[in-house]
Amino acid sequence: MSLQRRAKENLRHHIQRAAVRSAVLVSADFVAFYAMRGLLRLIRDRAVLGGGLARDLAALMPRGALTGWQFPLAMFLCLLVTGSYGQGDLRRSPLRLLVASALSVAVPLSWTEPARVLEYVLTTLLIWSGLTLERFTIDRLVALVRPPERDAPRTLLVGPSEQCRRAAATPVFASGRHFRTLGFLDADWPAATDALGRSSDLARLIHDAGADTVVICGHFEDDEFRAIVDTALTAGCELVSVPRTPDVAGVRPSFVYRDGELLVTLTAPVFKGQQLFVKRLADIVVSALVLTVASPLLLLIGVLVKLDSRGPALFSQERVGLGGRRFRIFKFRTMRADAEEQLEDIRAHSIYSDPRLFKVVGDPRVTRIGALLRRTSLDEVPQLWNVLKGDMALVGPRPPLPAEVALYEAHHYARFDVKPGITGPWQAGGRNEIRDFEEVVKLETAYIRDWSLWNDIKILLRTVPVVLKMRGAH
Repeated sequence: MSLQRRAKENLRHHIQRAAVRSAVLVSADFVAFYAMRGLLRLIRDRAVLGGGLARDLAALMPRGALTGWQFPLAMFLCLLVTGSYGQGDLRRSPLRLLVASALSVAVPLSWTEPARVLEYVLTTLLIWSGLTLERFTIDRLVALVRPPERDAPRTLLVGPSEQCRRAAATPVFASGRHFRTLGFLDADWPAATDALGRSSDLARLIHDAGADTVVICGHFEDDEFRAIVDTALTAGCELVSVPRTPDVAGVRPSFVYRDGELLVTLTAPVFKGQQLFVKRLADIVVSALVLTVASPLLLLIGVLVKLDSRGPALFSQERVGLGGRRFRIFKFRTMRADAEEQLEDIRAHSIYSDPRLFKVVGDPRVTRIGALLRRTSLDEVPQLWNVLKGDMALVGPRPPLPAEVALYEAHHYARFDVKPGITGPWQAGGRNEIRDFEEVVKLETAYIRDWSLWNDIKILLRTVPVVLKMRGAH
């Protein structure tokens, strides 16, 4: 769980770096645009380079060129669409900036009157020259104010010693501008004398060294490679590979250039800002609506639970949620009040052979009304309060018990990258009919990787017949 705590700090660092980079680039782009517009007006309107040039330029680019709010807005949107605010060398690519400039000129001109070809070309070249000059100088200007070495991510290299030394000697790592290399972990045995340790020590060194980036160098066997990927992503580290592209479920490779050298960024399957907003908004609206409409039914169920057996109507239990944080889940009580005390006596009767999952068919601790609530899944409805509080979502991975989490391997912690859900791909697939824990994790990882609001709706719709037919319900 220490890696989960480290992941929060690493995620904060990555977000801060991305926010600062984007803010600086956007600001500089607007400065470059207005500088090009000012230069055009000086030459054309004020004839600072002579009357002849001013008259020729006025004929080619009349006073309407680059005026209004449409041009800078279109420039920003086109730079955004073409990926010119990302990390790496591509944000300075002259070809990419030329495409963005051409699009940004075409869009506002299409809103006014049909543009003459020469005016369009000259306007495009003017914006492109300003953006290109700005993009190639902005890093140097920023470096004068704040040297990039101060904010470079703390980096560990992992791989055979020779491969790590070769990677560390390349400009992208040796310069210290992009990565602050702390050292390397040797994949060979015995470890080299200049290594910080072996690749199996990665989790400890990420924690001890405060690393937030891991670079994989050279070739690994699939199992060892998977262990490194899982450990790094669990710790919230940025993960890059030189030069191997992995075939690991749940990891999305993308390419980024640093000092002309191609690296592969391995992205963990987590929700992004816009996705989180849409998902949270849907959770609040749906859970509030259902709790309001179903409140008479919930009150009736609470009374029946109280009349059926001794104990409270609601049952709360500690579970593990987003980022490994513990919270208390709420359900209608379906068992006798002393059920927890009898747990060890019936643990051997679980339908699962894997101790990370637990369910007993015909559990003797279940009350009469509790059996009905379980078959209909009505015992889960109070979890809508957990959704409103923000501990859970309508759709997501199953929230496990702390005792189950204690048995997890590194790659299982991907379940904690998002909020747990009342239902999810496992429940929609038949609940307890899926008894392989690795299959459960595989389903949940695929759900996180391919999330969309429509996928959530489909899971909710698939859950309805599963509940009505009582498939896998015990």
